[in-house]
Amino acid sequence: MKHGVAFRKFSRTTSHRMLMLRNLVTSLFEHEQIKTTLPKARDTARLAEKIITLGKKGDRSAQMRASAFLLKPEVLPKLFGTFASRYAERPGGYTRIHKFGNRPGDNAPVAILELVDNPRDLRFEITARAIGREVLQDKLRTEKPLNLIKTGVHSTQNIIETEKKLEFGQTGMLRPKTRWNMQKMLRFRNQDAVSQLSRNVGNYIDHLMATPIAMKNLHDRERRKTVTGEFALRAGQTAPGDTRSVLDLSQGRLGIQQLRSGPVLTANYIFGRKPKAR
Repeated sequence: MKHGVAFRKFSRTTSHRMLMLRNLVTSLFEHEQIKTTLPKARDTARLAEKIITLGKKGDRSAQMRASAFLLKPEVLPKLFGTFASRYAERPGGYTRIHKFGNRPGDNAPVAILELVDNPRDLRFEITARAIGREVLQDKLRTEKPLNLIKTGVHSTQNIIETEKKLEFGQTGMLRPKTRWNMQKMLRFRNQDAVSQLSRNVGNYIDHLMATPIAMKNLHDRERRKTVTGEFALRAGQTAPGDTRSVLDLSQGRLGIQQLRSGPVLTANYIFGRKPKAR
């Protein structure tokens, strides 16, 4: 019976395994976002959070231990400077793991390991897109799409600041799950994060409104029309304000019935014709 088997072995010896994890932690601190397999990401996140805790301490002992662990000395100023100030108020949870499907070949589960609040934070962009989509849906209930394209949506920062102050159970423009993600993401960020989030939301709203117009212009330029006379959309793609069902969207081009060019074969057409005189 095995006792005390706490961590993964990765089919490697102790020295090889520790060198691999040290290399992954160093790459994570250098790029702040790496892609690896899911088991390696979980063990790397466990060690990375301990090293960031050493960076927050900042004493001589912590510097010696971090220097002995990391493989690149140029990462140390980033650890004791940028990361220590970024996570000064955060009690823990400095890393985030996103599952990224399976790897071609051996079908191993792949994940993206990133540092929280990094400049390329995936959760930040995902939340901005969710907010932009829900704000645009709310605006389309009272205004026409063409009016929104001409005037735009300018109150995104006020909406974010209002939703940020709402407590649990209160209703607002956003869905409860989206509001909870936004509040959790902005909890330990400064006021500049609200402005950045507002810009990202506005950019995504412009993208949602401009995509159908660009597709229509491309359609008119190439003069390719469908049976209904509208510009073609891919399966599952919809324009803002579209009220079609999910089944119609999933069918895509297969849902468009092609009209026959020849005559319709009916009983009157077949048997009602007069024979040709010889």
